[in-house]
Amino acid sequence: MKTATLPSLRVEPELREAAESVLQEGETLSGFIEASIRETIERRRTRAEFIARGLASRDEAKRTGVYFSADVVHAELSRMLVKAKTKLQKKARA
Repeated sequence: MKTATLPSLRVEPELREAAESVLQEGETLSGFIEASIRETIERRRTRAEFIARGLASRDEAKRTGVYFSADVVHAELSRMLVKAKTKLQKKARA
């Protein structure tokens, strides 16, 4: 596969210094920038999908008239969090 380049970027010297100060051993500034771009792309895609699911849920609630209170949703999320934490703890002990 052929590679492409990103546009060069002029930044304040302080920003470059800050970026260089957090590089991990063996990591290059170019690698850091690429990883940052990939993470931002993934975060934005995830956010867009989250918003799309929320809007679809809103539309479904309007269509069906079935709504859930914040208390019910928070309780379910708390239950899911406890379950996930328990699973991680069991995995860590194994």
